[in-house]
Amino acid sequence: MELRRKDLLGMADLTAQEIGLILDTAASLKEISQRPIKKVPTLRGRTVVTLFYEPSTRTRMSFEIAAKRLSADTVNLTVAASSAVKGETLADTAANLQAMQPDVLIIRHQASGAPHYLARRLRCGVVNAGDGLHEHPTQALLDLLTIREAKGRLDGLKVAIVGDILHSRVARSNILGLTTMGSRVVVAGPATMLPPGLTALGAEVTHSLEEAVRDADAIMMLRLQLERMGQNFLSTLREYSTHFGLAPRHLGLAREDVIVMHPGPLNRGVEISPEVADGPYSVILEQVTNGVAVRMAVLLLLIGER
Repeated sequence: MELRRKDLLGMADLTAQEIGLILDTAASLKEISQRPIKKVPTLRGRTVVTLFYEPSTRTRMSFEIAAKRLSADTVNLTVAASSAVKGETLADTAANLQAMQPDVLIIRHQASGAPHYLARRLRCGVVNAGDGLHEHPTQALLDLLTIREAKGRLDGLKVAIVGDILHSRVARSNILGLTTMGSRVVVAGPATMLPPGLTALGAEVTHSLEEAVRDADAIMMLRLQLERMGQNFLSTLREYSTHFGLAPRHLGLAREDVIVMHPGPLNRGVEISPEVADGPYSVILEQVTNGVAVRMAVLLLLIGER
């Protein structure tokens, strides 16, 4: 099977077979990162451009490492040092990059739909590295890979997603991906942080952390995105942590082999206690490792055969 598409814009676009193909490819590519020389010539001569309008550590670095491990040439455009600060539009920036003949453009943007806008206008492939409050597909794919590695499957699992659901593109992409692969998804958070339409995506909704994590196979905690909030979403961080912060006592409600996840960066002591984040159930660093493998797989499947 091939990934017969030019772009990766969201989990909503992917079938179960396509998700399985990406996960299987990523699993096979993980071995490269264990070699003394972590490089193969698969994408030699290809050019990968990253264009990030929002801050990023894990996503940006793992895309760059993934491209380099496949021997692609990588170019990182820092928006703060680009013509965007002089008023150049996104369309003009992308058109100028296209004129330099890259093979794929990886973009993170604060506006929902920005990668889709570019994909309709550019000949090169476009990968969504996070757009506004919409989606973050490669984060969901690495999360799915991490769960599948720990549990051996995705079908029939209960996955709890807890926290700031409203502002989380990670939550949306994971709900779409997990339900497509047959998992049961339960989301929990304060009423002000639970957007309408979650049940239409296939998720169950609760306002209780305890109910969400009960018998869960995996617990995914989300960062409070304070930079996207006003004053009406949250009373105090202490109150939020009391009701929705994952502590060791909550793990006793979940499955004995539960795994704890977080897309990062962590607000330690707010959405997750240090004891849990660094404890034996945590697979947070495994998620980071899998992020490189998944992004290698995406680049390979999108441009490796073109």
